[in-house]
Parts: sequence; C-alpha cells; structure tokens
Amino acid sequence: LIADLYGLAVSPATLLAWVAEASAALQPTADQIAEHLRAAPVLNADESGLRVAGKLHWLHIAASETLTWYGVHAKRGLEAIEAHGILPKRLGVLVHDCWAPYWRLEDSIHALCNAHLLRELLYVKEITGQQWPESMMQLLLSANRVCTAARHQQRSLDADDVAAFRTVYDALVREGEALHPETVQSPGQRGRGKQSVPANLLRRFRLHADAVLRFISDPTVPFTNNVGERAVRMPKVKQKISGCFRTLAGAEHFCVIRSCL
Repeated sequence: LIADLYGLAVSPATLLAWVAEASAALQPTADQIAEHLRAAPVLNADESGLRVAGKLHWLHIAASETLTWYGVHAKRGLEAIEAHGILPKRLGVLVHDCWAPYWRLEDSIHALCNAHLLRELLYVKEITGQQWPESMMQLLLSANRVCTAARHQQRSLDADDVAAFRTVYDALVREGEALHPETVQSPGQRGRGKQSVPANLLRRFRLHADAVLRFISDPTVPFTNNVGERAVRMPKVKQKISGCFRTLAGAEHFCVIRSCL
C-alpha cells in the first residue's frame, strides 16, 4: 500500500520492527485474555508442532467460545504448560484429547474430546468387524443429540437419564473387554504388557469414563474439543504457505498478535 501510494520501498527490517511494536502494544491485551481463560469454567486445550529457526517447537492453545490464547515453547509437555501458566491450578473443566500430560493437571475437572474417540471406534470396528464399537459410537452420538436438544431448551438431563446412559456405556465396555482382555505381564517383564489396539481403547473408556461422559452430566461441556482444534488451523495454514518462523521472537510476536485477532 505504501509503495503504491507513495512510491516508497519498505524494507523487511521496517516490517519486522512494526511487528515487534504491534506485539508490544498488544501484550497487555494478550495477558488479559490469558487471565480470563485461567478463570473460565470450561477451557479447551490443544497443541501442535511449529517450525521455529529450523527446529521443532510447539504451539500451545487455550481457548473458550469467545477467547483464544496462543503460546510457543520448545517443549510439548508439562514443562511448557507450567511455563505458560494458564492450565496449572485451574479448578474448572479442561477439555482435551487425552494426551498424557493433561492428566497431570490434577486440579482440573477433565473432559475428553469424543470426536477422537469416534474415529478410534470406527477404526476398531473396521479391523475387528465386531458390534460393540458401532454400539458405543451410536450411544455417544445419541447422547449428544439428546444433550443438544436439552441445551436448546435450557435444561439439564435429570439424574435418571444420566444414569441410564452410564449403564449402557458400562455394559458396552464390559462386552468389549470380554472380547479383548488385557495381556498379562510376562514373568520378569517391566511395565505393562503390549496390548492390542481395542484393549488400549477399552482401557481408556474404563479408566476415564467420567471424562468421556462429562458432556452428559454438565450442559456447559462440549461434545468435542473443536474449539481448541479450530484455533490450531490458521497457524498451520500460515506455516504451510509462508514456511517456518525464522526466529523464536518472531513466533512469539505472532502468538501475541494472533491471540488478540
């Protein structure tokens, strides 16, 4: 625009300086966004790889229906989560994809993304040809339809309805476990024995049943983690088109500006 209107060439160094100035001006707003998300009753979290200075870094996202915060860190796990300071010590609901470090946030109430579980159930159905994965898929989808209708009527499911869904859920897990019992650990073997794909999925359904069904008992909890995953898409498209960030400072500026946008 400046070149067209005034015939002046803008150097890359000037553009970089403008980006840094914009980031500095917007930092207080990004900090306010982070503070609001710390107190949000329901928070969606996700992370994705980001190339910075020729190395793999990680883009971390915390989002609600109205606010999104981005942060970049060299690590993917709990070290980055603690450094960013939004998720630790939160007392609300945390919606995520069952990635192990999130479970170490013991102060949070956990809710799992059912879109991930539906994809895994479909895969197990395809490789086994068994009925229980299809039945579990239909149960989750039916529960989502019922809960969506209840939200539109601004009401919650009563305790009997919640208990009925849980009864069917537990029965399907038992049906699957009867077909795919966990492998017993060999003598002298350290850790858990190697498990089949269905057995690992069933173990997740059993251990995290409350988190899987959180959307049924709490009308504020979404069925999926789409809010968090949607926030990842634009930075991934930017990276695909423009390439990696050349410096960590540039990636950090992007995160601040994009959080405010």
